Amino acid sequence: MASPYRQPWLHDLATTVRGNVTLLSAQDGQVRTGTAQGLYVDDERVLSRLVVTVSGVEPSAVGGQARAGRAQFLSSARDLGDPGADPTVEVQRSRELVDGGLAETVRVVSRAATPVTGVLRVELGADGADIATVKSGRLDGPLLPVGAEGGGLRIDTPRHTVSIRVDASTTCDGGVGKAEQAFELAPGGALELTVSVETTRRQTSALDADPGLDAVAWDDVAVEADDPRLGPLVTESLADLRHLLLRDPMGPDDVFAAAGTPWYLTLFGRDSIWAARLTLPFGTELAAGTLRALARRQGTKDDTETAEQPGKIAHEVRRTAYGAPGETMQLPPLYYGTVDATALWVCLLVDAWRWGLPEDQVRALLPNLEAALGWLTGPGRPDSDGLLKYIDTSGHGLANQGWKDSGDSMRMRDGRVAEAPIALVEAQAYAVEALSGAADLLDALGVEGAARWRAEAQDVTERIRDRFWVEDADGRYLAMALDGGAAPVDGVGSNMGHVLGTGALTPDEAKVVADRLTSPGLLDRFGIRTMSTDTGGFNPIGYHTGSIWTHDTAIAAIGLSREGLGDLAGAVAQTLVASGAAFDRRWPELYSGTPLIDAPAPYPASCRPQAWSAASVGALLTSALGLEADFPGGRLMVRPPATAPFGALSVRGLRWGTVPFEVVVDQAGKVEVSGLPDSVSVVHSA
Repeated sequence: MASPYRQPWLHDLATTVRGNVTLLSAQDGQVRTGTAQGLYVDDERVLSRLVVTVSGVEPSAVGGQARAGRAQFLSSARDLGDPGADPTVEVQRSRELVDGGLAETVRVVSRAATPVTGVLRVELGADGADIATVKSGRLDGPLLPVGAEGGGLRIDTPRHTVSIRVDASTTCDGGVGKAEQAFELAPGGALELTVSVETTRRQTSALDADPGLDAVAWDDVAVEADDPRLGPLVTESLADLRHLLLRDPMGPDDVFAAAGTPWYLTLFGRDSIWAARLTLPFGTELAAGTLRALARRQGTKDDTETAEQPGKIAHEVRRTAYGAPGETMQLPPLYYGTVDATALWVCLLVDAWRWGLPEDQVRALLPNLEAALGWLTGPGRPDSDGLLKYIDTSGHGLANQGWKDSGDSMRMRDGRVAEAPIALVEAQAYAVEALSGAADLLDALGVEGAARWRAEAQDVTERIRDRFWVEDADGRYLAMALDGGAAPVDGVGSNMGHVLGTGALTPDEAKVVADRLTSPGLLDRFGIRTMSTDTGGFNPIGYHTGSIWTHDTAIAAIGLSREGLGDLAGAVAQTLVASGAAFDRRWPELYSGTPLIDAPAPYPASCRPQAWSAASVGALLTSALGLEADFPGGRLMVRPPATAPFGALSVRGLRWGTVPFEVVVDQAGKVEVSGLPDSVSVVHSA
């Protein structure tokens, strides 16, 4: 029998976030029970009801906006005030998340011609549900008792004490706390009521992470372009990303990007690494914190239950075990079920070194680098074919362990789902980039071993060339993977875009991949589809079977730029700006390219904001400027596409190590760079 529970949809909610705190509300600002709405702290719902009424009636919504950690809503008490269509009694709500809680102001403002009277009421309650329970659709838990405390209200959830202060008279009625204020407002008069919610942890976990939004120096990042959409998109995206930053409880000076709100507000190996890589042009602080946070949790032993292996980088770190009752997937708090995070960790270290991560910090991570390389060339290759591959042997982990981790993502051309163990093409390409990059790093630092890792990188490159190329009526392309029988998973997918720029392809091969990636079957006006329209099982709103993922398209744009295909990179970047503008400068995790007149359709359960989506603005600027850094060699490449995808462009707040600099490109492609030390050489061609 089908489950009566369904994962809640998020696309129509107003979402705010500040580190470990997130609030989901309706677009009118109300938080209603029986939904996914609520105030969450440390993955626990500490408020599931926050409802404002005026004289017993919920106000009628006029509009609302949510940005990063704040939101504002405007409603009207239509039963009060002057007759007619004009709203004359406004209800204004101004919301701001604070560390561990919430501050909200509710104002009733009268524009009526005569005095109005009424009662402003705020109702509050909490069910204490954990995030996995909510995600599973189990939304009908009872409200916890509300008690009086020190003139306010108190709720004890399983892991927190919730203290509520409202500057009004409060009462308790079972699971609902109420604050009321009677009013009589003359024309132009106003009543203001403030709600303060604070939480205290009563139970601690291994990832009680505090917000880290002040740990990065992005305040001076500013973009001006002929395309007026680009600058505001960069500003809003970086604000969202800052509000997703968390401090590592094992090293509070280090920050990483939580993957996304509300389901993934925690450390994810792959997601956090990509967010840090994409934003390296703005500084290395996030990369450094992410590298160290994951290094502290790097695998040291073999454990089937957690998928841990020596040298392996973790997939995710949760505050508690993750999984709803009755579901097959039950993940432990520290879970290693990822085939690609280890190579990506190495790539991040190498890239951060090239963007100016101090040498002493790089050297401190060399033992972790050696362990990661050992996994890539050892346990990560479970059999004699020399390829990275995965299979869940625990029975309760992830069936697919690349970034396309849904159970039906690996498809044959005819739509059949591939059987494990799976060897992903992008995982092999990440390994090539990691091994060759590590060799360059070790050589530069005078550490032995580089020759071995270069030979390993060449070996994997040849295996990609020998095993992954397939052909159809439109020509050659890279298969998404090899299945358990070593047959190519020949569905046409976006995976091949991740191979670009890794060093795994010759220039001719890169051009073949680029042409297929930007063909009509994969590239549409809002991004690159995860699966081509002519592959069996294509669904434009399927999670990994035809939808568009912001970061996936962004990674392809960077890869095209690195391969010297700047015009194609610019064309792909333009599709992202189009989608970002359509989603009000706040990209979701994924969406459908099927247009609703001139906008993409939302994927209803998508996280928004999401770290590697917000971080994709770094890819837009990297590809639009053709940026590549070699800080140790004192060399910066700036190679903008001839097509000038955004017209004239200036970018301030880029970082050469810790030194800010600016790049200006006029419409004719002339480049000016200012702010760099005199010792740095700016190169305009490969």
